[in-house]
Amino acid sequence: MESTTTGSTGQLHGLVAFVAGATSGIGRHTAELFAAEGAHVVVGGRRQQEGAQVVAAINAQRARASAVYEPLDVTDEGSVATAVGHAVSRFGRLDILVNAAGGSGPADGPVTTASLDQVWQNINVDLYGCFLMCRAAIPHIARSGGGSVVNIASLAGLGATTGRDGYTVAKAGVLALTTSTAREFAPQRIRVNAIAPAAVRTDRIDELMKQSAEVRQTIAKQTLGVIEPSEIAHVAMFLASERARSVTGQVLTVNGGLFD
Repeated sequence: MESTTTGSTGQLHGLVAFVAGATSGIGRHTAELFAAEGAHVVVGGRRQQEGAQVVAAINAQRARASAVYEPLDVTDEGSVATAVGHAVSRFGRLDILVNAAGGSGPADGPVTTASLDQVWQNINVDLYGCFLMCRAAIPHIARSGGGSVVNIASLAGLGATTGRDGYTVAKAGVLALTTSTAREFAPQRIRVNAIAPAAVRTDRIDELMKQSAEVRQTIAKQTLGVIEPSEIAHVAMFLASERARSVTGQVLTVNGGLFD
């Protein structure tokens, strides 16, 4: 077991955070910010090369940062259990879980025309993956005396967008899971919250904008522009920190100025 002592005096000093989907986008920015704020970060993801790059970037910025890569397929129960188990064995505890793995694809669409393969992929990665991560991590967070779970959802889950019904259903499920688990585990001092962003500047959004006029039109309605992944990371840090010690079961929307 590694020591959880660090020279940091940041908001997450000495805490252990598992970030699922940390090899790119929101997850990567969250992992890097959490480490900068003193957390020991487990970078979970399927892409080993990208995961190693995230760990190297963190350690290059902070000589005493504890960042490790853990192979992770959030849709596979065995992979999730192994990854979380390794994290706890290495650091001796788990305080924070961020579920940032997810996404959609161009084959999604209205319920009448969406590719069923795409729909099931959305449900498996976005919803079932979040479910499995919570299932594996929450008992360890409870044994640490409590902590925080932050689920990355979407405005789509609130019915704020159309034309991506598979993604909408999956993210709506994440919001329901957030509120139910918040109620269930509050007595164990585990806070569970969700962030529901509008369009965030990720590789997936860039690709969707190239392929879909409807996506471009929706994003154009964000009067504050496309949201940067680092902005979502800062919201996640607030929810994970003691500054949000009385906040649970909430959905924090980051709308980028999208009001309809």
